[in-house]
Amino acid sequence: MKPDAKVTLHMVASLDGFIARRDGSVDWMATADEYPAGATLDPEFVEAFLASIDCYVMGSRTYEIALGFEANGAGWAYGDTPTFVLTTRELPRARDSVTFFAGDLAELLNGLRAEHENIWVAGGGQVAAELLRRGLVDEISYAILPVLIGDGIPFFGRLDADAPLHLADVKAWSSGMVELRYQVRRDLLQQPPPARS
Repeated sequence: MKPDAKVTLHMVASLDGFIARRDGSVDWMATADEYPAGATLDPEFVEAFLASIDCYVMGSRTYEIALGFEANGAGWAYGDTPTFVLTTRELPRARDSVTFFAGDLAELLNGLRAEHENIWVAGGGQVAAELLRRGLVDEISYAILPVLIGDGIPFFGRLDADAPLHLADVKAWSSGMVELRYQVRRDLLQQPPPARS
């Protein structure tokens, strides 16, 4: 395991905490706000940031949304970076960099920690909750868009216990998006009670 390996849980959500509508659509992500005092996402910054990510992990629904973006001409957001899709379903393999995985999540992430330093978990809500329940996340990157959608699929599924966090950074962007970065306080995580026999 690489000593500096880090698992970051990243999600873009509405202000009321939803990552998609109930039908899985994300049309609301095309917001039109402006915040002049915010930072600008220039192409060089985005390119350098994406180059720093060693691999992606995502749920099957997030993968299908990414395939939909590509089919609609928006391109494949993950480039040639290795992408691991958590699924037990048969899904089309978009490219050689995509690997489907249906085993134990801890086994996958521990294996990835041995090979990669910057592991980016790109969704969805059930994956986020499972990672937090099992203490497999080091950091949460939460990008909040300036929109309320009222109902939908929540960022986090049900947790069995509190997940204490430390606010590490806050950034406002000129698009009106606010990015919060939290470190997971592993030292304060409550372990779920053992299963009764």
